[in-house]
Amino acid sequence: MPIRNALRYRPGINAVVDRINTSIRRVPSWLIYLATVAYTVWLFYLGMTGGLGAEPINALERELGITALQLVTVGLAVTPLRKHFRINLMKHRRAIGVSAFFVVLVHLLVWLFLDVQTLDRIWADILKRPYITIGMTGFVLMLPLAVTSNNLSVRKLGLVWRKLHKLTYAVAILGAVHYMMVAKGFQIVPLVYLAVIAGLLLLRLRLPVLRTR
Repeated sequence: MPIRNALRYRPGINAVVDRINTSIRRVPSWLIYLATVAYTVWLFYLGMTGGLGAEPINALERELGITALQLVTVGLAVTPLRKHFRINLMKHRRAIGVSAFFVVLVHLLVWLFLDVQTLDRIWADILKRPYITIGMTGFVLMLPLAVTSNNLSVRKLGLVWRKLHKLTYAVAILGAVHYMMVAKGFQIVPLVYLAVIAGLLLLRLRLPVLRTR
C-alpha cells in the first residue's frame, strides 16, 4: 500500500499531520527571509570577530555553501513531503528557494571579492578548477529561477514556468557534487547530501503501482 494511502486510514496520524500543517500555515513566509538574512549577518560577524577560526574567509564560504545546499534540499523535499506524507510546505516553497539563491549569491560574492579578488584569477579558476566550474554552472541555472519567482511570472509563463523550475533538480545535483569536490579527502557528509537529493528526486518519479484485486 502506498505511504499516502496508509496515512489516510490512520486517524491518529492524520490528526498529527493536521496539527503540523496548521502550525506551518501560521508561520509567515517573511520570517524565512528574515532568518536567512540574520543568519548570514551572524556569519559575517563571527568572521570579523574570530569566531570562524584562523581562516575566516574559507570558513565563511564553507558555511554559506552548506546553508545554501540545505535550503535547496529542503525546497526539493516540499513536493515529496506533500505527496507521500501530506505535510504541506507549499506556502513557503518560494521563500525557501529565494533564500537559497540569496545565500548562494553571498557565497559567490565572498569568493569573488574576499577570496580571489582579481578578475584574471577568477576566470582562470572557473575554467581550470572543475569544482568551481560546476558551482558556477549551478549559480547560472539559479538565475532564471530567482528572476521568475513571482506571481507575475507564474501567470505569464504558465506551463513554461513549471518546466523552467525543473532546473531546480539540476541545481541540487550540481550543488551536492560541488560540495563533494570541495571537501578534502573522503568525507561522508557530502555523500549523505548527494544521497538525500538523489532519493528526493527518485520520489518524484511516477513509478508503476502494482494493483491487486
